[in-house]
Amino acid sequence: MKLIEYSDSDILWMDLANTIAGELNRALMTHDRVSLAVPGGTTPGPIYDVLSAISLDWDRVDVILTDERWVPEDNPRSNARLLRERLLVGKAAAANFIPYYTGGAEPDVDLVDKSAEVRALCPITFLLLGMGTDMHTASLFPGADWLKKALSDDAPELLAIHAPDADEPRVTLSANVLNG
Repeated sequence: MKLIEYSDSDILWMDLANTIAGELNRALMTHDRVSLAVPGGTTPGPIYDVLSAISLDWDRVDVILTDERWVPEDNPRSNARLLRERLLVGKAAAANFIPYYTGGAEPDVDLVDKSAEVRALCPITFLLLGMGTDMHTASLFPGADWLKKALSDDAPELLAIHAPDADEPRVTLSANVLNG
């Protein structure tokens, strides 16, 4: 393991964005398309600001979220909204974004087609994960209703999950996708 310490957060964001871009560029040398899976939330916003300005063959990059709240994109809690405002702008506006929310009342019914879209992108070229204070990653929350299924070997690529105390259902990548 290599521990890197940064004197300030701006340098951290720039270095991480450059690392992501470098890995995607390397993969684009040998693949027609690459995939980038990223989290929502407030922490990665500055990374997306820097990454969106980096020159890259963005039109060959497919972007997905590691998880999403089942809310419309105009909802302030939407991770897709965050990506459209912070990552999918500037040079990165040419990337192909695959949102999960379809407008249905519950995500369960609408995920079959979305799972197929995610399956076509696997293995994910570059995966950025965050971790919540309760130790969750993506929407794999301790105590979530379908956590055991999401962690199983036969889990679909995407599944609906209800986290304890959450305001709305969520959609998450399964452990199979996260593990590559």
